Amino acid sequence: MSKTLTWGIIGTGHIASVFARGLAESQTGTLLAVGSRSQETAYTFGETWKAPRRYSSYEELLADKDVQAVYISVPHPLHAEWAIKAAEAGKHVLCEKPIALNHAEAMAIIEAAHHNNVFLMEAFMYRCHPQTAKLVELVRSGAIGQVRVIQATFSFQTRFNPESRLLKNELGGGGILDVGCYCASLARLIAGAATGKDFAEPTKVTGVAHLGEITHVDEYAIASLEFPGGILAQLFTGVQANGENTVRIVGSEGSIFVPTPWVPQTGEKISIFLKKNGEEEQEIVIESDRGLYALEADTVAEYLDARQSPTMSWDDTLGNIKTLDRWREAIGLVYEAERPEGKTLTVSKRPLAVRDGSIMKYGRLPGVDKPVSRLIMGVDNQVTWPHTAAMLDDFFERGGNCFDSAYIYGGGACEKLLGQWIKNRGVREQVVILDKGAHSPYCTPEWLEKQFRISLDRLQTDYVDMYMMHRDNPEIPVGEFITVLNELKNEGRMRAFGGSNWSIERIAEANAWAAEHGMSGFSAISNNFSLARMVDPVWAGCISASDKRSRDWLTEHNMALMPWSSQARGFFLPGRANPNDLSDAELVRCWYSDDNFQRLERVNQMAKERGVLPINIALAYVLCQPFPTFPLIGPRQISETRTSFPALEIELTPEELRWLNLED
Repeated sequence: MSKTLTWGIIGTGHIASVFARGLAESQTGTLLAVGSRSQETAYTFGETWKAPRRYSSYEELLADKDVQAVYISVPHPLHAEWAIKAAEAGKHVLCEKPIALNHAEAMAIIEAAHHNNVFLMEAFMYRCHPQTAKLVELVRSGAIGQVRVIQATFSFQTRFNPESRLLKNELGGGGILDVGCYCASLARLIAGAATGKDFAEPTKVTGVAHLGEITHVDEYAIASLEFPGGILAQLFTGVQANGENTVRIVGSEGSIFVPTPWVPQTGEKISIFLKKNGEEEQEIVIESDRGLYALEADTVAEYLDARQSPTMSWDDTLGNIKTLDRWREAIGLVYEAERPEGKTLTVSKRPLAVRDGSIMKYGRLPGVDKPVSRLIMGVDNQVTWPHTAAMLDDFFERGGNCFDSAYIYGGGACEKLLGQWIKNRGVREQVVILDKGAHSPYCTPEWLEKQFRISLDRLQTDYVDMYMMHRDNPEIPVGEFITVLNELKNEGRMRAFGGSNWSIERIAEANAWAAEHGMSGFSAISNNFSLARMVDPVWAGCISASDKRSRDWLTEHNMALMPWSSQARGFFLPGRANPNDLSDAELVRCWYSDDNFQRLERVNQMAKERGVLPINIALAYVLCQPFPTFPLIGPRQISETRTSFPALEIELTPEELRWLNLED
């Protein structure tokens, strides 16, 4: 072990004491400080565990320059706030499990660690123990053949107190988050080991639970998971039911039984039992010179330079919390903290603001009296408030201010979530709303107006900055659409309007009619545009503007384009598109062609030369056109937003644009 660390502990509860005891056995760490909510508890904890610095607030501990790493031991509804603030203070972070209430908060924590270049690990201490390493080794070596079934239990009976953190909804109570997270993490670990990976994600999660009438949390719950390779897992957890708290793995050639998978004690005999079909049971004794929490602290030091540990990597953490989200979704458990009402602050419990050093660039749209971010966040895939808030907060903090949604997205849920976010954050006059409606078969002037007024209600606003007709209906004269759009614009309900999936000919016809009749015409178009040619329409009625004739027309008229699928549905992501990989039928149908694979080769070449990601070159191609472009991006994770932004700083010459598009 080359690293030594001085530690601070945030919180003074039971688990903080357990970690402090373990830290005393560590080969790399020393306890320097403790932070509490009162001086009295900080002093008592410091006296007990010999922490020389005792702070009456968490902020004071984070301000201590001599503290190198912090252990976040507060209840999990507070994990996101203090893990993020610790990372911002430049501290390495070991955060008690579960890392957060949900996947959205976990993304924000990991992004803070990445941004501030600090170590971060979710504190699943059993993952650091040699027993777990041996278990993985046995499975990988085929000791029981092909893994068929995993059974994992972690459940206990606590005293019934509806106000305790274990049973109170407002405190993230219930078995799934408290100890069910262990079961999920082990099942994913073993399924991964059985299929040659570090971990595996379940393809299906179902569950049942007893939700307390008083507590409204899962007092005990069961989940069934299906993994690739025909592997099934059954998980049992609870805080109101004593379980055996063991693990059993059944394979085609035998089984493995682990009596103490979660908290193997130093000084006690630790064994794994291997039973091969037709043979006597073998006892495999595990040796360890340190306790669980000492091993955990030393793991942090060992992998400090890598900023994450393979025992519980960031992707592993995200996959695990996503599995817990799916388990809770299956039983209908939503925490009060996950509801949008009254949530005015970000995950870090601060007002929303643009970060210093933003690289966002802005443009102007005719009729819109605000600067418009050159990248537009698609609000088309978010289904929960936590996910919406995390993604939109992050985009705004990076300088993004334009958001795209539509009447049909999520059956109206996406518009509602966007509107709620804007209201909660109080940023209506700082953001640009691009909304769409009148999608086929409701593409008529009457339905346009009807849907638009419903959209305004969902968005909780009295106007949108840019309205786009989602489709065209060539059977209706352009003048009828221009007339109703102007009526709504003159009413003050939209600042400007345009057309999505309209042909250049119809746009020209509409604007000519508008000019002839003294009305406003289309200010922008939202058709597909990307470096990869759309071989087949992604959806019926879709139109691309990537061809030379469309590009020339847009340049001649200086018409703004707000293209969807600007990164060709991930075609340029490493490993995403390959002529020999036909597993994604939609990617194959819409984007696979010889010329697109030639473009991919050139993108990869230029990306390597410039030291950026291929998707950055592909997105820069869209941004660097001679006409105004405002590409729509549709990230599902914060990391996808982050890795899109470098495109804003890439300049491509006209010659490079032609070369990338095979026009040299």
